[in-house]
Amino acid sequence: MTKADLQLLYFTYYPKDVYPDVAMALYFVVTVILIVQIVRQKAQLWLYILPGTAFAEALGYLFRELCVRETTFPLYVLMTLFLLLPPNAMALANYKTLGKIISQSKAKPRWFFLKPKFVNWFYFSSDIFSIALQGTGGGMMTSYRRRETGKTIVLVGLIVQLVFLACFLATSFYVWTSHAYIVAMGPRDSSSLSAKRKVMFTIVTTTVLLYLRSIYRIVEFADGYGGSIYSAEWAFYVFDTLIILLAFIVYIAIPLGPHFVRGKTAHNEQK
Repeated sequence: MTKADLQLLYFTYYPKDVYPDVAMALYFVVTVILIVQIVRQKAQLWLYILPGTAFAEALGYLFRELCVRETTFPLYVLMTLFLLLPPNAMALANYKTLGKIISQSKAKPRWFFLKPKFVNWFYFSSDIFSIALQGTGGGMMTSYRRRETGKTIVLVGLIVQLVFLACFLATSFYVWTSHAYIVAMGPRDSSSLSAKRKVMFTIVTTTVLLYLRSIYRIVEFADGYGGSIYSAEWAFYVFDTLIILLAFIVYIAIPLGPHFVRGKTAHNEQK
């Protein structure tokens, strides 16, 4: 088969070779900026989830560029998995952040879903489950004979993620509006309230962007291989590439690091 035939077989269209280069470069820049911020802010180590996710996105676009130039099955598999799965880790970073806020505030939870252990376990488990489903389905979709089964599994994984993101947003709004939960002040914060406003804005905004990206992915897979959404390259770059990039811009513009410095908590700050 010719290169053009292989591109139509896997992509169902002729992909542009410049877009992956631009996206890859942007995500590599984001990776470096996030690492520098975390180091300078002496932030807690779990925040390295974010630059790790950005780096994985950059690799995804590297594999896409290579796949556009020389379309092969292994490259298509790597491209599919690295562009489908990394945003789940962004959700994991948000789950961890909210869990830290709840546990460090020492507030007595009114309901079971506000207990620190439940928040950490429940959302972490849901994210791992969603990643496992999407990874399994994504791998199966690269096989022509198992494509429909793989699509169904990915859809289930995305729907699971959407449900838990909605639950997480509800929990986040409650924590945001409750005075029982506090956030450690950063060097540029005038009060604990302003610090909390910044952190919760970052969590909620990035989660909403992830929610929108998940909706796009559900529509894409429900539309089916070769459908109008799946075959629209512009839709992928707008509703996946751009949306995830906007989420990273929020993390950079309103960083979490100053509020989660190693050895410092909001509870200790108030003593």
